[in-house]
Amino acid sequence: TWAGHASWIIRTGGLTVLADPVWSRRILGTPARITPVGVRWEDLPPVDAVVISHNHYDHLDAPTLRRLPRDTPLLVPAGLGRWCRRRHFTCVTELDWWESAELDGVRFDFVPAHHWSKRTLTDTCHSLWGGWIITAPGPGAQRIHFAGDSGYGHWFGEIGSRYPGIDLTLLPIGAYEPRWWLGDVHTDPEEAVQAYEDLGARAMAPMHWATFLLSAEPVLEPLTRLRTAWQRAGHPRDRLWDLPIGASRVLEPAPRTISG
Repeated sequence: TWAGHASWIIRTGGLTVLADPVWSRRILGTPARITPVGVRWEDLPPVDAVVISHNHYDHLDAPTLRRLPRDTPLLVPAGLGRWCRRRHFTCVTELDWWESAELDGVRFDFVPAHHWSKRTLTDTCHSLWGGWIITAPGPGAQRIHFAGDSGYGHWFGEIGSRYPGIDLTLLPIGAYEPRWWLGDVHTDPEEAVQAYEDLGARAMAPMHWATFLLSAEPVLEPLTRLRTAWQRAGHPRDRLWDLPIGASRVLEPAPRTISG
């Protein structure tokens, strides 16, 4: 379920996982969100874990995390654990790129991205940034990639090589203009399609658009450009999960190949 911006509710392997949960109406340094959160906090199922991609205010929201029980497992980039523990969270796991942790059989791998971190004037790049691979247990286990924020580059291909069989990738498509400023740290829609191809994923769901006004492109342009690039690349239309905010979709098992 897409809650808006980079916030997702992922139910896999018996767990409910929140990715970069931001339920606040306003974050530091930007106008109030232009679309409401897609799911009321009161309607969420019990949250079993939270994954954070990096510490920017539109991805790490202290007022939202304060709503959670303090024993909720938090999986965060290296260097961010102290911030979480200062807020009295007792189950915090910090990971470097390519490191993994397991919770009730579900595996969480922290993977590279090309971005940066900062929350104050003095902590630039003091904590890491990245994405997550979430793999459910058992035969035929489904694998989801949550990219967080990233510019485009070779890391997507390396993630795809190390984690073959990604069923769904959640990729950012907004906050890309002007390119001279944001090109290194935010993929544009065409680059997101290339990243999907590099990852070897079965399906893609776009995110990081139509919620906060962070950059110069028109609000609806990211989706229009994404759909055009997707069609030009010849990918099946049903593998593009361009969900409206608040919508859910079930990831069906991949079709099995039967050899004679």
